Amino acid sequence: MTMTRTTRSLALALCAAGVCTLASAKLPAPSPEAAAKAAEAAAKTAWAGKVDNYKLCLSQDKVAAHYRKTTPSAKPAAAGAACADPGPFAYTPPAAKPAEAAGAHSPPGTASSPPSTQVPAAAATPASKS
Repeated sequence: MTMTRTTRSLALALCAAGVCTLASAKLPAPSPEAAAKAAEAAAKTAWAGKVDNYKLCLSQDKVAAHYRKTTPSAKPAAAGAACADPGPFAYTPPAAKPAEAAGAHSPPGTASSPPSTQVPAAAATPASKS
């Protein structure tokens, strides 16, 4: 049996919807090692961008110096910011915070009642005599 054009289009649309549903599934949180590796990769990418900007600055300075040298009507260079060399790549991972410093515990004052204890409520709060 041959499929009609409408049936094929409908089947294709259903397959595409299934793929989109699978693609939008929530991924699990990365492991600490993967997160550290991603942070280092981001730092290295940022450093590479700074190196590229430094090299561009040097080449622009070289072209401007050549222009001023070869063009008699060129004005002298204004004092601008010098190119900043980013230096070699160095990454120091952030130190892991202990659980207390990381805010893992509730701050004081947010509890609406005292924590549970082994002392009976009658003994903890004596009845007032009126």
